[in-house]
Amino acid sequence: MVYMNKSYSAEFKMEAVKRLDKTGEPMSKVAADLGVKPTTMQGWVNKYRKSPKAPFIGSGHLSPEDEKLHKLEKENRDLKEENDILKKAGSLLREKPQIKRFLFIKANRMNYHIAKLCMVLSVSRSSYYAWEKRPESMRSQANSLLLKEISDIHVKSKKVYGSTKITRILNTKSKSPINHKRVEHIMSENGIKSKVSKKFIATTNSNHKLPVAENILNRDFSVDKPNEKMVSDITYLWTDEGWLYIAGILDLCGQKIVGLSMSERMTKDLVIDALNSAYLRAGKPSNVILHSDRGSQYCSYDYQNLIKKYGFTCSMSRKGNCWDNAPMESFWGKLKCEWLYGTHFRTREEARAAVFEYVEVFYNRQRIHASNGYVTPEDYYNKANRKAKVA
Repeated sequence: MVYMNKSYSAEFKMEAVKRLDKTGEPMSKVAADLGVKPTTMQGWVNKYRKSPKAPFIGSGHLSPEDEKLHKLEKENRDLKEENDILKKAGSLLREKPQIKRFLFIKANRMNYHIAKLCMVLSVSRSSYYAWEKRPESMRSQANSLLLKEISDIHVKSKKVYGSTKITRILNTKSKSPINHKRVEHIMSENGIKSKVSKKFIATTNSNHKLPVAENILNRDFSVDKPNEKMVSDITYLWTDEGWLYIAGILDLCGQKIVGLSMSERMTKDLVIDALNSAYLRAGKPSNVILHSDRGSQYCSYDYQNLIKKYGFTCSMSRKGNCWDNAPMESFWGKLKCEWLYGTHFRTREEARAAVFEYVEVFYNRQRIHASNGYVTPEDYYNKANRKAKVA
């Protein structure tokens, strides 16, 4: 196609860019339809992306006064952009190796113009482009592959795992050991972080006149085998239909959840159902210390009679002391922070499904624990159970 040297009005340029966005057709086709060089069209698009409100200043579309105003606005935008870059990369200016600045530019080139990044970080564009064209080193290639593995593990864990757990998983697959610091560095450079647990308030009501059990557990959370000591508690989730209450029972052997019950009401039946669930799932054990807080549900006569029927020993926290039930409090924190935090539930059924997925699929069977020697609660619990039977 032969292109004539033409001048185009600001309105034409604007409509051309709009047509490109609206049709979604290749730039070459839109440019050909309009009789414009693709390079010219690309220049218009770049100007529009840079300054959508007034992309074609000086093209006869704005008055001299408006041009001055937009020039000042552009200067302000430039200063703001430079400040943003300095906030993110200011520490790099104190670093001697230029490679770190080049890496930052490469990582942020989709957010800022390369020319602006080079100017703020005091490197020449030619040196950056020369660096970018160099063949990737063996180490850099290895880090790129490692980053992919790290990202996959992080996403699969619902962004729960930090560098320590990710390193552990990588080393179970790798033929040669991978250093924790290397994983930590790659995660830091690429903004990969684990979620941080948040504290949540208690739900049960301890202001009642029902009998209260002694604190037999007394914060001794150590166990040798399953069915020695269990802890229990209630938490809640909000849905558009109202509250969903959750009762859980955790075996301190491997931190495995063995009892789970959910209901729209926080009654004694909620904790009774969780106890029945744990009793059946654990193989109908006896002589288990079962700890809880002093909530009225746990002090109810029906719940206490069921504990006696199963041959369990009841233990209760001191009033207002959440540390007496720390393992269960910790579990609720993981559930809400790792899985549910920020999630909006329209129905109780949606919330129920999310809790079940976390407990039965992810937490018990997939989530590795440092306190378990980096194995899952299910694996730790089963191994201890087999060992106890042999003994």
